[in-house]
Formats: sequence, C-alpha cells, structure tokens
Amino acid sequence: MLKLIPSILSPELLAVLAEMGHGDEIVLADANFPAVSTAQRLVRADGHAVNTILEAVLKLLPLDTFVESPAVVMQIVDKPNESAPIWTEFQKHLDHAEGRHVAISSIERFAFYERSKKAFAVVSTGETALYANLILKKGVIFPK
Repeated sequence: MLKLIPSILSPELLAVLAEMGHGDEIVLADANFPAVSTAQRLVRADGHAVNTILEAVLKLLPLDTFVESPAVVMQIVDKPNESAPIWTEFQKHLDHAEGRHVAISSIERFAFYERSKKAFAVVSTGETALYANLILKKGVIFPK
C-alpha cells in the first residue's frame, strides 16, 4: 500500500500509467469488450466497475490538452446519435478531474476496436453496463 494512491489501482496498472507517454492511449473496457484479442498490454480489473477505475486513474493521469477530444466512447450500434447512460458518469469524472469541461467524442464500434488495438494498454473490468468503453489520451504535466 502507498499513501495517496487509490488502492483499486493494481501495481500492474500503476506501472502502465507511469510508462505511458504523451499521446499514448489507454482503454477502460467493459466486461463484453474483446480485451484479450485486442490488447497489446492487458491489465485485468475483474470485479470492478469502469467508473471506479476511471475515477482512480484520473487522480494520476493527465489528459491531453493538445487534442479536441482526449476521451472517446464507442457509438451505440444502430443508434450512433444516442448516448449510453453511463457516459453521463464518465463526463462527471472527466470534468471533475480536469477542473474543466472535457470533450468526449464517439466513434463507430469497429473503428473503436481498431483504435484499441493501437492503445498502450487495455484495462478489462467487470463492468456490465452496455457501451461502457472509454479511450483516454494521456497528456503532459506542465512545470509550475
């Protein structure tokens, strides 16, 4: 155990977050996501909800401020203009962590899978909510 580090973050996930560089992406995936067949690096977080992992990750991970949208969700199949209920919670966590509104974009399901294959890591959770998949782009920590 370490001080100030959320205990839900495993040593493996902490290492992944520390090793990521500016512009690298991490996928927080629900239980239905094909994580094993997609991930270059797979981190298991079975039994945990995506929002619980998201809240903890955002305590450590700066989001990219050089892109229009540092957060991306998977569009709902056959309803690309609708939002999944869990996205409201994603938005709250992102905005709170960054102290500003964070734009979330959406992409088609298979485009999301292809982008996930290029991600630095995929975190596979036990989340059962549908369309609870989120890609985050790491930013930089500016000098004070």
